[in-house]
Amino acid sequence: MASERINTLFLCDSYKVTHHLQYPPNTTTIFSYFESRGGKWDKTVFFGLQYILKKYLCGVVITRKMIDEAEVFFTEHFGSNIFNKAGWEYILAKHGGKLPVRIRAVPEGTVVSTRNVLFTVENTDPEAAWLTNYLETLLVQAWYPITVATNSWQCKQLITQYMDRTADSTDKVSYMLHDFGFRGVSSVETAGLGGAAHLVNFLGTDNLAGILIAKEYYGAGMAGSSIPATEHSTMTTWGRDGESDAIKNIMGKVDGLLAVVIDSYNIWNLLDNILGNELKALVEERGEKKGVLVVRPDSGEPTVVVVKVLNILGEKFGFTTNSKGFKLLPSYLRVIQGDGISYDSLGPIMKGIADGGWSLENLTFGSGGALLQRLDRDTQRCAFKCSMAVVGGEEREVFKSPIDDPGKNSKKGRLVLIRDGEGWTTVTESERGDREDQLVTVFENGDLVKEWGWDEVKERAM
Repeated sequence: MASERINTLFLCDSYKVTHHLQYPPNTTTIFSYFESRGGKWDKTVFFGLQYILKKYLCGVVITRKMIDEAEVFFTEHFGSNIFNKAGWEYILAKHGGKLPVRIRAVPEGTVVSTRNVLFTVENTDPEAAWLTNYLETLLVQAWYPITVATNSWQCKQLITQYMDRTADSTDKVSYMLHDFGFRGVSSVETAGLGGAAHLVNFLGTDNLAGILIAKEYYGAGMAGSSIPATEHSTMTTWGRDGESDAIKNIMGKVDGLLAVVIDSYNIWNLLDNILGNELKALVEERGEKKGVLVVRPDSGEPTVVVVKVLNILGEKFGFTTNSKGFKLLPSYLRVIQGDGISYDSLGPIMKGIADGGWSLENLTFGSGGALLQRLDRDTQRCAFKCSMAVVGGEEREVFKSPIDDPGKNSKKGRLVLIRDGEGWTTVTESERGDREDQLVTVFENGDLVKEWGWDEVKERAM
C-alpha cells in the first residue's frame, strides 16, 4: 500500500528548525551555493538534482496537516515550543504551500572542474529568508548521484584510454562497465538514484531501479540493457560433477549473448577440460549462430586471474591479432570480470591485460559496492554554504574562513558560473560583466521551470 507523502518539514537536520531565531534582525535574503571543494577527482559530473526537486519539492509541499504534525513533533523533540509555526503558516497562506525559493543550476550531465558552484538557492519572499538553508539537508544529498556519476565517468575515461591503446575501435566502451550494485547499497532509492547516475555514462546494468529512475524523472526510454546470466546457485544445484550439464542446459536455451560463472569449484578445470575440451565443439557451433558466450571468473586476484583466463581460452579456442598487435579471442567468446572492480583496481587490471598482449576488447567489467556504495560526501568534498545575505536592505558578503583548515574556506557574494575557454570559473554577479552565466533557473516558487531530458544529459557527459 502506498504511503502518504513524507512531511516536508521533517526533511532537515534537527538544528535547522531553530535557525529562524538566529539570523540578524531584518534579514530578507539568504543566498547559498553548492560545490565540490575538490576530492578524489578534479572534475565532477553534475546529476541528480532534478530527481530531488521533482520527488520532494515541486508543487504544494506544505499543508495544514504537516504544520500541525510538525508543531507537536518538534515541541516533544526539543522539549520547548521553538518551532517556526508562524513562518510555515505564512508560506501556506501566501504561497499556497509552495516553496518561495529560486534554484539555479548547471545543466545536468555537465562535467565541471571542482571548486566551482554547481547550484545556488535563494528565497524569493523577503519574509522567508530562513527557508533557503532549511532546505540544505535535502539538497546536499545531491552529493550522492553527483559522486556516482563522477566515479562512473572517471572509470569510463580509464577504460577508453586502454581501449585506445589496445583495440581497433572504442565503440563498445559504453557497455564495458556493468552495474552490479542493486544488492550492495543501503536502500531501493539509493540503488535507483545511483544506478541512474551510472547510466549517464554507460549502457550496461542489472540495476532495474536505476532504469526506472531514469525513465520516471528524466524521460528516458530503455536506459540500460543486460543479458541472461548464471549465478552460483543455478550452477551448483547441478552438483560438482554437473557443471558440464549446467552449461549445456543454459546454452541450449539461450541463443544470443550468455554469461556463465566459472569459479564455483575449480575454474581451471572448467576452462581446460569442460569448456576447452568436452564442450568446445558446442561453444564453437553456437558461435557460428552468433551465440556469444561470456565467461565470468568471480574470485581470486583479478590482476592474475583475468590474464590466466584469457591465456587458457586463447590456447583452447585460438585468437587473432588486431592492427595494434594485441590478441583477440574469437568473436563468440568474451570475459566479464565482476569481482573486485573499482576505479582504483581498474588501472592495474587493464595494465596486466595489455602487458599480457591482450586487447581490452576481450573484456567487460562489472562493479557493485565500489560503484554505488563505497563513496561518501567527502569523496568529492561536497558542501552547501551561505555566501550572501541582505540585512536591513544592505547586501553583505557571507563566508567562513577556518584558521586551521583553509580547504574549508567558502565563497563570498552572489555567485555565477562562467566558461573561460575550456575551463570553468566561479565569480560574483558584479564580476561577471557581459560573460554568460552557465547556471540556469530550474526551480522557482514551487515549480520546475527547466527539465532536462535523458538524452541531453548523457550527451553533455560524453
